[in-house]
Amino acid sequence: MKQTRNAVIVGAGPGGLAAALLLAKSGVKVTIVEKRGEVGGRTSTLEQDGFKFDIGPTFFLYPRVLKEIFASAGYDLDREVPMTRLDPQYRLVFGAGGELLATPNVERMEKAIANISPEDAARFHKFITHNRVKLDKFLPFLQAPFESWRDLMKPSMMKLLPLLAPWRSLDSDLQVHFKDERIRLGFSFQSKYLGMSPFRCPSLFSILSFLEYEHGVFHPTGGCGAVTRAMARIATELGVEILLDEPVDKVLIEKGKAVGVKTANRTLAADAVVVNADFAGAMRRMVPNQARNKWTDERLAKKRFSCSTFMMYLGIDGRYDDVSHHTIFLARDYKQNLKDIEEVHQLSDDPSFYVQNACVTDRSLAPDGQSTLYVLLPVTHEAGKVDWTKEAPRYRQLALKQMEKIGLHDVERRIRTEKILTPTGWADDFDLYKGATFSMAHSLDQMLHLRPHNRFEDVGKMYLVGGGTHPGSGLPVIFESARITSRLLLEDLKMEPHWTTNAGAGSVLSQDELVGAIS
Repeated sequence: MKQTRNAVIVGAGPGGLAAALLLAKSGVKVTIVEKRGEVGGRTSTLEQDGFKFDIGPTFFLYPRVLKEIFASAGYDLDREVPMTRLDPQYRLVFGAGGELLATPNVERMEKAIANISPEDAARFHKFITHNRVKLDKFLPFLQAPFESWRDLMKPSMMKLLPLLAPWRSLDSDLQVHFKDERIRLGFSFQSKYLGMSPFRCPSLFSILSFLEYEHGVFHPTGGCGAVTRAMARIATELGVEILLDEPVDKVLIEKGKAVGVKTANRTLAADAVVVNADFAGAMRRMVPNQARNKWTDERLAKKRFSCSTFMMYLGIDGRYDDVSHHTIFLARDYKQNLKDIEEVHQLSDDPSFYVQNACVTDRSLAPDGQSTLYVLLPVTHEAGKVDWTKEAPRYRQLALKQMEKIGLHDVERRIRTEKILTPTGWADDFDLYKGATFSMAHSLDQMLHLRPHNRFEDVGKMYLVGGGTHPGSGLPVIFESARITSRLLLEDLKMEPHWTTNAGAGSVLSQDELVGAIS
């Protein structure tokens, strides 16, 4: 295909790679400029002493969006990246007592819920049906840009208000379905994918747990980093040039429009610039403050940002075959743990945590007879109240102690390789503003048209992709942002997209089912 226009993409994360596939397939000459030595950004692989760890995301959800992007480029995701659908999806351990082995099998899930709350088990099916409708109805809006309040006020959007109930928090919304607080936590901890508390997160995001049960939780062989490596390979086959170890110093702007980027080694001219990097960090580093009207440094400092994470990547002797692939421990006083993270900005003494024990599914991640443990503790972002040079050793010991609560004993003695990443590390190594691993919080005043726009409003011919723009964080949503952004860019270049978007979530409900589910 003759390429008459060119675009530079800053960052080889999942959003940038997805945009590269779509733009290259549509005839744009694409160059990706990546500051790190490998592709993937936070969705990349840490290799150390023969062990392999996902750096960031470990849950692969709703593969439909990426399947469509691969298909539009002429590739089959299932063939390019083999995946295992997990059953059970994960194990939930409640500090307040009880466990829940989450499974996509409805009958078994109802029995698992009944072990904790028989009354709530009977409501599981209605919860699934209700959220199937919610996703079906809202999906077209997740696939469209929101560039002003007028997009929000469209009649079709206003009709959704009773179903979306934006005036309710996620936990309040779940109280309609489940009475036991532990069960509600089991269907709302997913708000941590957005770096938010379920007591503040908008009710729309009940669709996150629904996606897990309806469409599955997957483990890509080799980890989620295998997905971005496959995307980079395909992009290269489509003619995309990927420059590694090439940090961008600044976006070149002339007469209010982006005309390229400058690195230490070269200047790259472009008809359009796509930024796939942490939004606040990238703006402060690459775009002069005076070139920004709405998103100045001063305004960014006043925005709410997500939590951060304390990470431990452990390569160990032997395996814990009786521990699930994914295990989430929810602290006894979950609300206080969240308050410590979001309001007080201090470290909890009894924190919630998550452990991925991936080698029970994928033994390619470790040498024979050994395995990997990925340990994540949600913590406050950088707010000037935690000195990680002092706290990291103490929190490491606390994390090892907490892990005993899910059956992981004697871990420290078995460690053969280890890496720790704190919020300071996220800020320094990945240029995340305040070390916030999920970018800006997804509160109602920072969503849709109130989030940085896919077609960036402060600089012409500049576009955003990734968790910092609409629709938000999480791999499926980031892939959707790539489609939105790519369509806008091509529209501005007066080019046609060479792909189609299949609207809807693949479910068909009768009118009676729709009315019943909404009511």
